[in-house]
Amino acid sequence: MKIICIGRNYADHAKEMNAAVPSEPVFFLKPDTSLLKEGSDFYYPDFTQDLHYECEVVVRIDKVGKNIAEKFAHKYYSSISLGIDFTARDLQQKCKEKGLPWEIGKAFEHSAPLSNTFLSKNDLNLNQLEFELHQNGKTVQKGNTKDMIFSIDQIIAYVSRFMTLKTGDLIYTGTPVGVGPVAIGDALEGYIGSTKMFRFDVK
Repeated sequence: MKIICIGRNYADHAKEMNAAVPSEPVFFLKPDTSLLKEGSDFYYPDFTQDLHYECEVVVRIDKVGKNIAEKFAHKYYSSISLGIDFTARDLQQKCKEKGLPWEIGKAFEHSAPLSNTFLSKNDLNLNQLEFELHQNGKTVQKGNTKDMIFSIDQIIAYVSRFMTLKTGDLIYTGTPVGVGPVAIGDALEGYIGSTKMFRFDVK
C-alpha cells in the first residue's frame, strides 16, 4: 500500500504558500508507516518546531490499474474518506530553499492520519463535496471539491501514467486554504458535510 499526496490542488492554497498554480497534478509519496488510524493519538515529533495540519479528501483505490483513461477512472474507486497531511513546515522550507526533495518534512511516521470511516461515493456528489477541519472547536479549514484544480478522476488518470495503482492505495487529493500550526494539547476534528469523520489529539 502506498500513499499518494497531491500538492497545490486548490488555487487559494497555492497562493497562501506563495506557489504557482500547477498546470499538471503535483504528487509525492508517503510510506505506509505514515498512516495513523483514528483512535490513536498523534505525538508531536521532536524534529520540528512548525508542524502544520492540511485536511484532505482521501480516495481508496479498489483494483489494480495502469495508464487508466480519465473516462474509466471512476471504476477504480468506490469510497472516500478524510485525512490529514501533516507537514513539518520548517523542514520542508529548508528543502525547498536547497532544491531538495520534501520527504523529510512530509513522509515521517504517522504524518497521514486517516478516518476509519469511508463513505460510498454513490451517496455523495464528489464534484461539490464540502469538508472542514476544526481545531479545538474552531473551524480552521473549509473546502469544497468543486474548487479542486484537478478532479479525482483526472488525478487517477495522471498518476497511473507513471505508476501502477494497487488495491488499497490511498490518494490524498490536496488541501484547501487555511493550513496552520498545531500544538501539543490540540484536538483536531474533521467533517464531510455534517458527518464527523475523525478526531485526533496531539500529544
